[in-house]
Amino acid sequence: MIRKYRYGTPFNTEALTEKIETTEGVLPYGEVSQEEGFVFTYIMDEDDIVYGLGEANRGINKRGYCYISNCTDDPVHTEDKRSLYGAHNFIIVSGKTTFGLFFDYPSKLTFDIGYDRADTLRVSCENADLDIYVLEGENAYDIVKQFRHVIGRSYIPPKFAFGFGQSRWGYTTKEDFRTVAKGYRENHIPIDMIYMDIDYMQSFKDFTVNEENFPDFPEFVQEMDDQDIRLIPIIDAGVKVEPGYEIYEEGVKNNYFCKREDGSDFVAAVWPGDTHFPDMLNPEARKWFGDKYRFLIEQGIEGFWNDMNEPAIFYSSECLAEAKELAGAFAKDTEGKTNPWEMQDKMLSIANNPEDYKRFYHNVDGKKIRHDKVHNLFGYNMTRAAGEAFERIDPEKRFLMFSRSSYIGMHRYGGIWTGDNKSWWSHILLNLKMLPSLNMCGFLYTGADLGGFGSDTTRELLLRFLALGVFTPLMRNHSATGTREQECYQFEKIEDFRAVINTRYRLVPYLYSEYMKAVLHDDMYFKPLGFVYPDDKRAIRIEDQLMLGNEIMIAPVYEQNARGRYVYLPEEMKFIKFLPDGSISEEVLAKGIHYVDVALNEVPLFIRSGKCIPVAEAAECVKDIDTEHLQLIGYKNSSYTMYEDDGIHKDYDKEENYRVFTN
Repeated sequence: MIRKYRYGTPFNTEALTEKIETTEGVLPYGEVSQEEGFVFTYIMDEDDIVYGLGEANRGINKRGYCYISNCTDDPVHTEDKRSLYGAHNFIIVSGKTTFGLFFDYPSKLTFDIGYDRADTLRVSCENADLDIYVLEGENAYDIVKQFRHVIGRSYIPPKFAFGFGQSRWGYTTKEDFRTVAKGYRENHIPIDMIYMDIDYMQSFKDFTVNEENFPDFPEFVQEMDDQDIRLIPIIDAGVKVEPGYEIYEEGVKNNYFCKREDGSDFVAAVWPGDTHFPDMLNPEARKWFGDKYRFLIEQGIEGFWNDMNEPAIFYSSECLAEAKELAGAFAKDTEGKTNPWEMQDKMLSIANNPEDYKRFYHNVDGKKIRHDKVHNLFGYNMTRAAGEAFERIDPEKRFLMFSRSSYIGMHRYGGIWTGDNKSWWSHILLNLKMLPSLNMCGFLYTGADLGGFGSDTTRELLLRFLALGVFTPLMRNHSATGTREQECYQFEKIEDFRAVINTRYRLVPYLYSEYMKAVLHDDMYFKPLGFVYPDDKRAIRIEDQLMLGNEIMIAPVYEQNARGRYVYLPEEMKFIKFLPDGSISEEVLAKGIHYVDVALNEVPLFIRSGKCIPVAEAAECVKDIDTEHLQLIGYKNSSYTMYEDDGIHKDYDKEENYRVFTN
C-alpha cells in the first residue's frame, strides 16, 4: 500500500511513473514540523534497522550516522563524508513497525538516523515543498518491490555490457588502446569493452574526437569491434565556451544553457576551461543535447558513460575573483592581518562551492528555477537526455549507458558507477554494502572502479576487488592518470587474473538471467540476508555477505593478506570455488559459522539448499559464450529457469526467452 502526502508546492521530479493521488490528513508515522523549513521526526525502536539511501556511505543498516542527499563531486570517500554523487531519498524502517518513506525533494535533504540522538530519525530540508510517499507491506522486501513498481522499470543494458571492461584516464592515442587490446587478447584474458576517458576529445569538447590522435575514427571503432571490443567514450556535462564550436554556438543561439539571474549564460570552469551547462531541465535543451550522441553513434559507438554531472564546478568567475582578491591582500600583507588559514580555506573552497549553485537558473515551463533548488536532478536529466535520444536514434537497440550523478528516476535510463573511489581495502567493503541499497532505489546496473580509481593499487587488492566485481553487473577496472598502471596484464602470474575473469564469463548466463528477472519483476539483484531470512536474528545483522538472485550468496574477501574469511550460513549451503585450473570444487556446509579458505586466484560463492545454477565454459567475449552446453552446479534433483534473449533488442516478454534446466 502506497500513500502520498503533499507539503507546499513540490517540484515535479518525475521520479515515479505511476500517478498516486494525494492523501489528506497527517502522516501515519512520526511527526512533521513546518515552523523552520521541513522536519520529519520518528522515534525508532531499539532493534529497528533502517535500509536505503542508495549510494550512501557506511553500512547497509544506516542507523547511527547523518547522511545528506546533495549530489557532490568528492573523490575522497572516507567514513566522515555525508554526501556522495547520488541522491536517493528512499528508506525503510524495519522492526516491530515496518514502513517505507520516499521523500521526493530535489534539493539538499538531511537524514539524521540516530546521529544526534540514538533513537531519533530526523529528516529535514530548507523548504517545505515536497511529496512524501508512505509504503506499507508484509516486510521490508515487499515494500521494496512495491516501490520499484511505481518508479518504473530499471534500465536494461545490452548483453555485451556484462563482459569485463578496462579503463584508464590517460589512454590518449590509438596505440594506447591497441596496447590494451593486445595485452588482454594475447594473454587470453576475457574483455568486451575499453573505455575512453576525456583525452579522446578535441580540447575536452563534448561530441568531438581528437583528429590528430584518431584520424578515421569510424575505421578505428571498427578495428576494435573486429576484435570483439567496443569503445565506450565519456561525455561530460559542460560545453566549452569557444566561438566556432558548433555545439557552443547552437546552445547560445537557442538559449539552451543555464542562465545567471540577469539572463546571461552562466560560466564555470571544468575540464575545457570556461564552460556553459546545458539546461537539462528544459525539455527542448534536453532533446538538443541528447541528439548530439548521434555524432558518435553514427561512427559505430554503442555505449557511453556520463560524468561530471553533479554538476562538478572547478571554479566560477565569481569564486575565482574572490580568491584572487584575498590572495592579493595576502601577498601585500606585511603586518600579518590576513590569516594564512583563511587563505588556505578560500583556495580549497572554490571548487563545487555551494554559492555557485545559487548563481544559475533553469528554465522550467517558462519559469526561472534557481539551480540549488533542483540540484539533485541535473545528472538524472543528463542521462535521461541520452536515454530518450537513443529511443529516437535507434528505438529497437539497447545502448550501454551509466552515469556518475543520479536521482531516483534516472534508473530508467541508465546505470551508475560509484565514482572516484580509491585503491583502499575499505572500498571493497563500501562497494559491497552499497549494492543492495542501490537496488532498492532501482539502480541494478551498478559497479565500482575495480582496483580503485585513485591511489596505487596492489596485485592482491586488485584480485580481491575483481573477485567481487565478478558478480556486479558493471565489471570495470578503472584508474586515474598518475597512478600505478593496473591493467590485469601488468602484474606477475597473469594466469591468476585470467582465472578470476574467466569465472565472470562462466557465470554470465546466470548473472544475466538473474539481472533480467529482477528488472522484469520489480525485484532486487542483490539483497541483504535479512530480506531472505527475516526471522534469523544473526542474518539480518550481517553486512559483508549478500544474496544474489534467488540461488546464491556471495561473501568476498576484503582484508589484506587474508587467506580466507568467516561466513555465516543461514541454512545448509554448497560452498563453491572456481579454481584456477578451470575446475569447480563443491562442499556441503551446515547452517552456522564457518571459516573458508579462499586463495587469490579463486572465486567463492554459496548455493542455497535445493538450488542449482548454470555455468558455461570460459570465453574471451560475451558473444562467444556457449549457452547451449551449460553445466549445472549445486544440489541434485533441483531445477533452474534461465532467461536468455539476444542481448541486443527489446523483446523481453517472449515465452521462448525462458528455459528450464534440471540437475
